[in-house]
Amino acid sequence: MILLQSASRFLLQILQNRLISSEKSVDLDCHSVEFDDVRYHIQFSVKSPQVMLLSISLPIPPPETVFVNGLPLGSIEAVKGAYGELVQILDPPKDGYNLTMKLNFTKLPQDEEQRKAILVKVASVREVVLGAPLRMVLHHLASRTTFPNMGQLIALVHRPKESFFLIPQVEKVTVIFPMRFRDSVDIVLATSFLQEFVESRRAAALSNAPLCTWSPTPPQELKGAPPDAVAANAGFVTFVIYPRHADVRKLDKTAWSLSTFHAYVNYHVKCSEGFMHTRMRRRVETLIQALDRAKPEMERTKKLAQGNSFKRLSLKDGRGNSIP
Repeated sequence: MILLQSASRFLLQILQNRLISSEKSVDLDCHSVEFDDVRYHIQFSVKSPQVMLLSISLPIPPPETVFVNGLPLGSIEAVKGAYGELVQILDPPKDGYNLTMKLNFTKLPQDEEQRKAILVKVASVREVVLGAPLRMVLHHLASRTTFPNMGQLIALVHRPKESFFLIPQVEKVTVIFPMRFRDSVDIVLATSFLQEFVESRRAAALSNAPLCTWSPTPPQELKGAPPDAVAANAGFVTFVIYPRHADVRKLDKTAWSLSTFHAYVNYHVKCSEGFMHTRMRRRVETLIQALDRAKPEMERTKKLAQGNSFKRLSLKDGRGNSIP
């Protein structure tokens, strides 16, 4: 199974080219789009080569989610905690974006390894912003402290106009994903994939992994959710997260894996579909080759100019000799 990386490869490549190499002699103004409709706008100027303007647009939130000033709960605090004095948040952000940051790279540390680590963190701004409310819940779980909405259903955005749900408790957090797909083939493959995904959790090597279940109908925990929010055509996946899954070493990884779970499933569904198409094409080619080898040797024919064919006949006299 391939896991999605939190750092945007496109954004990281731009940062490395501008700051580590010598590509600073031109202005840069470019856009990038990632999965789940996360968009970036990156700007560098020759006049200030060590300053970058980075704007990020998040997926459109459904009505059941809570956004504060266009951002998920706790995002501003998460950005300040992750980047410190490196970042200045511009208010208001650029039109069409949820957040615009001004990054001053003259404040990067001198140590090369630390610089690279911070650049990776900047390229992971999606994880910092979009995963902020989930990390807050997991942090309370790890410390076993009371969360303000303890025991209540919390909706978090992860795809355009789609959400997943949390039920935080002192000893565990229940995470529920309504799985939706547009293509009928994707629905069938995703359903099969998710059922196998749940079965693999029972392996002895995965005994410490979060408890995982799949259901074709909404679980009881979603009883109070809006009907549109629980309309799913590939069932519902439920994870139960315990404090050991949210300690300091695992917190970021757990939050990222949960917030991108649908994209993870969708990626492997598309890979499976492409693999099966490739196998079918190879099988058809093999059958065609077998049919070609089985054809009898055809009589030699000659084509007329009109495209018709004829067979040369030999005339013979009464004695059996050929007549030219």
